[in-house]
Amino acid sequence: MTVEENGYFGEFGGAYVPEMLWPNVTELQQEYLTILSSDEFQRQFQHLLKEYAGRPTPLSLAERLSRKVGFDVYLKREDLLHTGSHKINNTIGQILVAKRLGKSRIIAETGAGQHGVATATVCALMGMPCVVFMGAVDVERQALNVARMKMLGAEVRPVYSGSKTLKDATNEALREWISRPRDTHYILGSVVGPHPFPDMVARLQSVISKEIKEQACEKGINPTHIVACVGGGSNAMGAFYHYLDDSNVTLIGVEAAGEGTQSGRSAATTALGRKGVLHGSCTLFMQTDDGQVEEAHSISAGLDYPGIGPQHAFLFTSGRAQYVNVTDTEAVKGAELLAREEGIIPALESAHAVSFLSQGDIPGGSCAVLIVSGRGDKDMTTYLHHLSKESCG
Repeated sequence: MTVEENGYFGEFGGAYVPEMLWPNVTELQQEYLTILSSDEFQRQFQHLLKEYAGRPTPLSLAERLSRKVGFDVYLKREDLLHTGSHKINNTIGQILVAKRLGKSRIIAETGAGQHGVATATVCALMGMPCVVFMGAVDVERQALNVARMKMLGAEVRPVYSGSKTLKDATNEALREWISRPRDTHYILGSVVGPHPFPDMVARLQSVISKEIKEQACEKGINPTHIVACVGGGSNAMGAFYHYLDDSNVTLIGVEAAGEGTQSGRSAATTALGRKGVLHGSCTLFMQTDDGQVEEAHSISAGLDYPGIGPQHAFLFTSGRAQYVNVTDTEAVKGAELLAREEGIIPALESAHAVSFLSQGDIPGGSCAVLIVSGRGDKDMTTYLHHLSKESCG
């Protein structure tokens, strides 16, 4: 279930990139494992995760929520990290890789803005210039995170092509990398893109499942389910990583159904997607009959992506992980549930996973770990809009 030398997880993965990017991609492929395993990298990485990002994050029993759903729910609190989400794990790791490769400039894509904020944060920390590409629709609906990125010194470039969301921001970031291959490193935010990004990001985010295993052991519990939201899938892959070979644990990825899988406005890739090449790797993504990328829709900017990472595609087709989907309306109700039962307002992305817990698909007596991948500050305008519509209705 791990990557093979050419970057494939079964039939998914690889590196499908323009010739001008081959030097950068090849350099990463040749160097990333050596860098990540070096004592010096690990010393710096672990130091920054602890002293700067705020790891380890708690694994805490959600008592009221557990009573509500009929089984034990433990929350892995990635929302408590510096910048407010799991994204900081990856950006710390990748900027250390970039420095070792001699790069002097950073670019990134972002949807919900959390990866953009995390990238801008580590660039400020390391004194490196940063350009973040963000769909124009997301710039508007995530204005708070745009302001945070700018305050941190990043240049935010709105993208007006396509659906003006995460897919299009990724397209523009890849084009920029092609134009500046020598001095620029692209800190890709999820387990997508050409090899080695899916594997590298998964390894950097695997700190989540490493901590879950250690903390579960300390608490004397045995998780039966790991539940996480999936867009591209970085928080989910980080949560699944150290459980991939443990058949006693059910892995559940929760995708965004948008307005419903049959509505034409959805982002439920495993329900609607087919095999093809998207953003430099062979994976599953939603596409038209002639193979063009179909526009995704989700209330959540971070899940508004038409594909999933190649390792997720492999886990889905092999049956090792289950993938379900939750609508926009259900996600908002999930956020209300966690807020009112536990006093935690989750990001809209995480709210999809919370909603799944209440749908009765996990049997009583189970012990589920839910990844709260981010906090909900950035989504308050959206929440207020939907809650006001409900009160008017």
